[in-house]
Amino acid sequence: MTDGTTWLAEPQSIAFGGYSVVMARGLTPEELVGRLTETVYGPKRTAVPVGNLTGDALVELIDDLYGSRYDGIGLRHGRCGDWSYTVAYGGWMGEFEDESPISRGGVDVCRLEFEEENGKPVPPQFAYTRDEVRLSSFNLHLDGSWGYDGVDGDPETAARLQAELTAAGLPADEGADGDADDREVHRTALGVVERHFGLSLPREEIVTGTLPAVLLEQA
Repeated sequence: MTDGTTWLAEPQSIAFGGYSVVMARGLTPEELVGRLTETVYGPKRTAVPVGNLTGDALVELIDDLYGSRYDGIGLRHGRCGDWSYTVAYGGWMGEFEDESPISRGGVDVCRLEFEEENGKPVPPQFAYTRDEVRLSSFNLHLDGSWGYDGVDGDPETAARLQAELTAAGLPADEGADGDADDREVHRTALGVVERHFGLSLPREEIVTGTLPAVLLEQA
């Protein structure tokens, strides 16, 4: 029995502000951190190890060093089955390019991201890339916002995933309580991609446990 990924749909499932998770099959956690660090916009960054930390401790460290949790970026990393993963903390919102370069050399990469406190609002996003080819991506609220028009990507993969979303009853009609409906659609959509791609994240390890952590500092 694994934890899957549907738990990410819960409010503040990892940290205040939302979640940013990148998973890779074919890289060690350290290699994933290195490739992800290369995709930060702006000046070149270096991943500086800061020990094994909880998520709260990493946020506190960012606060102490930079004066605000939004002025620095940290990552915690680990492995779950065949997948290495990173979880971002601090001011990660809008700071990373897409995952295509991470997937070079035949690597499978999945990105799950939700700017939960963004007032625009920005829906949660899913993307899956292999060897620099986007196989599928879509808005996990499936609500027509931010350019959503079904699953994008490789036509065959996208069609299969769209059929599975439809079989799960998505997109669903919005009821009176839009927020509650969004959460349920988010959870259901995560369940579809979890089953389709064999994804899982260790909830307790990420939420309350300690993991190797790095700060992304300018080189």
